[in-house]
Amino acid sequence: MSRVDIAAVQQRVGEQSEAIVRFLRELCAIPSMDSKIGPVGERAQEEMRRLGFDEVWFDSMGNTVGRIGSGSRILIYDSHIDTVGIGNPEEWDWDPFIGKVDKGRFYARGACDEKGSTPPMIYGLAIARQLGLLDGWTAYYFGNMEEWCDGIAPHALVEHEGIRPDFVVIGEPTKMQVYRGHKGRVEIEVIARGRSAHAASNHLGDNAIYKVLPLIEGVSRLEPELGDDPFLGHGKITVSDMTVSTPSINAVPDMAKVYIDRRVTFGETAEGAVAQVRALVSQKLLDGGDLTVEMMKYTEPSYTGFVFPVDKYFPAWALDESHPLVEAGLEATQIIGLPQHPAGKWNFSTNGIYWMGKAGIPSIGFGPGEEETAHTTQDSVLLADVVKSTEFYAILPALIR
Repeated sequence: MSRVDIAAVQQRVGEQSEAIVRFLRELCAIPSMDSKIGPVGERAQEEMRRLGFDEVWFDSMGNTVGRIGSGSRILIYDSHIDTVGIGNPEEWDWDPFIGKVDKGRFYARGACDEKGSTPPMIYGLAIARQLGLLDGWTAYYFGNMEEWCDGIAPHALVEHEGIRPDFVVIGEPTKMQVYRGHKGRVEIEVIARGRSAHAASNHLGDNAIYKVLPLIEGVSRLEPELGDDPFLGHGKITVSDMTVSTPSINAVPDMAKVYIDRRVTFGETAEGAVAQVRALVSQKLLDGGDLTVEMMKYTEPSYTGFVFPVDKYFPAWALDESHPLVEAGLEATQIIGLPQHPAGKWNFSTNGIYWMGKAGIPSIGFGPGEEETAHTTQDSVLLADVVKSTEFYAILPALIR
C-alpha cells in the first residue's frame, strides 16, 4: 500500500469531481442507441485530448480508443458507450437523455449501463499518469459498442487492430465491488416452415406455428436439467422472441421463427446447448427440413460499415480468485475505503466473454451502479460512486504485480 499516496489521489479526484459529473451528464445527453456511437465517441475523445492523452482515434468498427503512456505492459479500461433504446417514451417520468438528479442519484439512459464508468476511467488514467502511477504501462480507454453483440468490439480490437492487452478492467456496473466472471450465452434460432392457405380452408395449409409449440413447451420445462457451478450458478434458458410469416391474419402461417437465449455455466458447451434444443423437436421435422435449429451468427455492419462476423456464442468465464489482477482490485477497494467483499460475478453478460472467455486475457470488473437498473426506466447511478470509482481506476495500475 505504501506505493500509492492515496491522499494525493483523493485530492486530485476531489478537485475534478464537478468536471467528472458534468462529463457524465453530457455523455448521457448524447443518444447512442443501435450501436451509433460516433457522436458520443467524439465527446469522449474531446475530453481525453483535454486531459493530455497521447493518442485518440476511432477504430475501424467506430469504437473510441485513447492511449496514455508508453510502457511495456498493456492495460485496457473497457466501457461500452452504446445503450439500448428508451422503449415507450411515455413510461419515463423525465427526459431519458437530460435525466434528473434525485438524492444524489443520476437517472438517465445509459447512466448505469454503461456510461457511468467512462468519466472515472478517463479521469482516473489521467490522474494516474500525473502522479506516476502509470509508470511502465501503456493504458487504453476503450469506449465501444456492446449491446447488440457482446465481445465483438474487443475481438476486432485484438484481431483486426492489433492491440492485445495484458490485463483488462470492465466498467459494467458492479455495485463498487470487484467481479471476476459470469455465465456465458448461446443465441439459438429455430425456424419452422409450413405452407400457407386461406384460414377458411386451413386443411390445405401446413401451420408453421404448430410445429414449434412442442419446442416452446419443452424449453419451459428444460431448466432443471441444465448444468450448475458453485460460483457461476445454474444454466438458464428462455424463449426470448418469436416472429411469424403469414399472408394475412386470415391465413395459415408458412413460417415461424423462435429465438432462444441460453445462459451457459461451466461444463456446458455451445454444441451441447444447441443439441438440447434439437432434442425437444421431432426428428422427422428435422430430417425433412421442415424445422432447423441453429446457433445464430452476427454479421451486421457497424455504423462505419465495418463487418466482423462472429458466432453468437459467448463463453462462460471466471478469473481465479487468487490471480494477481483480482488481488490488485481487492487491494484497491481497501485502499480507497470501500466495504470489503469477496470478488463476485455479474448476472448478465459483458465483453469479458471475449477478453477472458475467448482470448484468455486476465480481466476483472469494477464500476458504479447496480445491474438491476440496466435497460429499465430506472437506469441510474449514484454520483458519489462515479466520483469515488475514479480513485480505483487511478491507483489500480500501481497495484498490479
